[in-house]
Amino acid sequence: MRYTTATIIEAPIKSVAPYVADPDHFPEWMEGLQSYEQIAGRPGQIGSKAKFTFKMGNRTMVMTETVEINTLPDEYRVLYEADGVWNRVRNLFVGLPDGRTRYENDSEFRFKGLMAILSIFMKGSFKKQTLKYQTAFKEFVEKKAAG
Repeated sequence: MRYTTATIIEAPIKSVAPYVADPDHFPEWMEGLQSYEQIAGRPGQIGSKAKFTFKMGNRTMVMTETVEINTLPDEYRVLYEADGVWNRVRNLFVGLPDGRTRYENDSEFRFKGLMAILSIFMKGSFKKQTLKYQTAFKEFVEKKAAG
């Protein structure tokens, strides 16, 4: 499964893009984040790994993040892996002539086992969750930019 979402952020690219790779600010826009633990490398560094624990409803989800590409402020690509789920996220930032930033999120999912079956019925919920985080990120950055 693959989809792309996009939004316009009312802030310049240089003040937007760094937040996507800054774990100090993750709790401010990642709803449900219970913990973040760096397990290899430095945050944002290519090849670095981190463990995320999320509370989603009444279940806990643990995933490992591996940074694949970091050419910020332009692109930040990460791979998330959890039980039965493989998710590559390509975050693209484009500075617009009027000082705003276009933020595009290209998400690709692969599933195994039970998740492969469940994903057939949950396609809309994955995109909805991505949009929720993207909107929260946008609101967080705009609030920061405003002062």
